[in-house]
Amino acid sequence: MEVLLLVLTISLPLLLLFKLGNYYVSNLNPRPPGPRGLPLIGDMHKFDTLNTHLYLYKLSQKHGPLMSLQLGSVRILVISSARAAKEVFKYHDLCFSSRPTSLSLQKISYNGSDIAFAPYSLYWRDMRKLCTLHLFSSQRSQSFQPIREGEVARMVRAIRDEAAAGSSIVNLSKTLTTLTSSVIFRITFGKRYDEEEEYGSMNDTQNKISSKFHWVLTETQANLSSLFLADCFPVMGHLIDRLSGAWSRLEKSCNEIDAIYQQLIDEYLHTSGTASTQDGSILDILLQMKKDSSDFTLDHIKAILMNVLVAATDASAAAVVWAMTLLIKNPAPMKQVQQEVRDLMGKKGFVDENDVQKLVYLKAVVKEAMRLHPPSPLLLPRETIDKCVINGYQIEAKTRVYVNAYGIGRDPECWDNPDEFLPERFMNSSIDFRGQHFELIPFGTGRRICPGISMGVATTELALANLLYSFNWELPPGKDRKDIDMAALPGITMHKKNHLCLVPVIVN
Repeated sequence: MEVLLLVLTISLPLLLLFKLGNYYVSNLNPRPPGPRGLPLIGDMHKFDTLNTHLYLYKLSQKHGPLMSLQLGSVRILVISSARAAKEVFKYHDLCFSSRPTSLSLQKISYNGSDIAFAPYSLYWRDMRKLCTLHLFSSQRSQSFQPIREGEVARMVRAIRDEAAAGSSIVNLSKTLTTLTSSVIFRITFGKRYDEEEEYGSMNDTQNKISSKFHWVLTETQANLSSLFLADCFPVMGHLIDRLSGAWSRLEKSCNEIDAIYQQLIDEYLHTSGTASTQDGSILDILLQMKKDSSDFTLDHIKAILMNVLVAATDASAAAVVWAMTLLIKNPAPMKQVQQEVRDLMGKKGFVDENDVQKLVYLKAVVKEAMRLHPPSPLLLPRETIDKCVINGYQIEAKTRVYVNAYGIGRDPECWDNPDEFLPERFMNSSIDFRGQHFELIPFGTGRRICPGISMGVATTELALANLLYSFNWELPPGKDRKDIDMAALPGITMHKKNHLCLVPVIVN
């Protein structure tokens, strides 16, 4: 009894001191500012899932570049300035290097078996190292140069044929999605997927693999942007998601997508006979990795296929469409970039990737387009591994983090006239988008930077250069530049909501 009293006498004051210490630490390091939410649901009642990047950008202008939100039980941190991004990713990148385990992300990524959505772990580090070495190295990207050039040349011929035949309007949104799909399909599976189809005129027959492939892209984007109540309310959310049908829709969609991946793998194995690295396609390498390691399964292959097919196709297509949209709205930069390409190329007839490296103003146009309209405006969500202090604010472990690349691209501390399309701002600037300059991070930065950046940029620059070299572009009859809207579709990749339709005039 005396021993118990002695323990209580010593421990109670220590416990009180510990609680007081936590209280003072909490007051010294408060949470970042943010809107006042409601009990239990937090800010969920006003959270905009259709235009999330715009909603968060406007909120950050009121609450600051480090802003906190609460969606049910989920803590959210939003980073909206280059200075805040530098503080986080230059000095605390490891702490911010995981991914949230949301319902849709787990389902789509085969329980984190991929690279993009896998939580930070030994598995992710090993997988990232393997894929960087075998799939996304600069040498591997260069080996795919003939495929990119061949598909871009094919696209240009198709547009020229349509223009010569009197088809005055080209849907560039569809044309560029077809281009990037064709490039990534050949890189991944070693064959073209649309032999009987023309660029910009996709046939929706369901038994064609191209139609299934485009359905996969659309459905995966929809699933990635969906908000499930189970993520925010673990106790009741699962039941509500099941009663509402949200869970069954996700499960049905993922099962159908899985069947398409399996079909593509089976067709590849049937065609090639055996999995060898002689072909050099991405699937070939993945199958060899499976052969070399019993821990590497078909689910791992499908998860990485999802990363490659969806990210590479959507991001590059969106980037070129936004660049062309900005150029058609701004005639002076359009004239200047076309003059640069044509002065360099003369009558050569095609801009290859070696030529692109000499096009300084075109590269500035791509950077400026990605500043204003990054393909993934919120990047991929992150999650903190441990608690830390950023700019005097306490950030708890398991906080979901959104990096608003759209807002950072409009940061007035970094950019003069941030809402204007001015490629000239990059002409005498060392700022690049490869993760070292925090004012321009459309591909992310740090450990979780997009590993396929080299391939994505190569496709974007090559396609844009040849569209500008081979054609003058005009608006359809009766349309004016002020009629071009800049609305975007919801999704991790920000596609233009209304298709960009222009009239090509043959030049070369």
